[in-house]
Amino acid sequence: MSSIQDKVVVITGASSGIGETPAMKLAQEGAKRVIAARR
Repeated sequence: MSSIQDKVVVITGASSGIGETPAMKLAQEGAKRVIAARR
């Protein structure tokens, strides 16, 4: 698997539930995140 380090990832619904978990995991792996949510 290729490294996610310094890649940019866009995540919707990132304030809770199904969007929050991958947002946190990607941060731990070094990805740069753009997150969006209604709250």
